[in-house]
Amino acid sequence: MLCEAAAWPAPRLPVLAEELEHAGLGADVSTLLWEMACLPPTRLAAAAEALVAADRETDGERLLRQSVSRPAHEVAHTAQALLAAGASRRAAFLLEALVRARTPEEAARAAAEDPATLVPLLLDAAAGVSSSSHHDLAHAMRAAGLPGVPGPV
Repeated sequence: MLCEAAAWPAPRLPVLAEELEHAGLGADVSTLLWEMACLPPTRLAAAAEALVAADRETDGERLLRQSVSRPAHEVAHTAQALLAAGASRRAAFLLEALVRARTPEEAARAAAEDPATLVPLLLDAAAGVSSSSHHDLAHAMRAAGLPGVPGPV
């Protein structure tokens, strides 16, 4: 049932999460978030935004963190959907989670989906993680031939 509910319109999802908690089924909220992490990128972004808008920012962030296990190009598309919705802070959160969880080469594959937008955002996210993460990601992006990557320092 939670798998089916995850496909509901985004505004209904925070209400469902709250009702599950009120019914003593708080553990099922984690399952619901996991199922939501499998939604198509645009719907995933909308679900994360709906959670944040309903004062469930922790759940929205958990949803985005879980979604970085998806293929790199889908994570990139989710970031693009968040950016298109004006949620640049959550897009940055998602990209930082990607940098933390995946290899630099995988993050570079995500950047390849939209280099003009994602290269600088991913490099900023990597710099926020550590200088070595930034260095490794920049190297992986240069090796992948992505435009807009600064040279080694």
